[in-house]
Amino acid sequence: MPPEIQPIQDILSRWIVIGQALVGSIGALAFVVAFLWKMLAVQPQSVLQAKQWIQRIVIGTIGVEMAGTLVHVLTGSVPGH
Repeated sequence: MPPEIQPIQDILSRWIVIGQALVGSIGALAFVVAFLWKMLAVQPQSVLQAKQWIQRIVIGTIGVEMAGTLVHVLTGSVPGH
């Protein structure tokens, strides 16, 4: 790998790990809260809203993981890597 590319790849890798850790932690907490909201909700509308939030949390977490994988693929495709 060219020496001028390595610092950029290191920064990207570091930020990807930090972002995935934050999304994982916050996502897990949000999932637990939404699940409890769903279990404790009395009104059908509240249950529906809780289900929608659970779906959003899951899709967002998957999106962050896919973005991290895409960055690794793109930086791995740099000539000389």
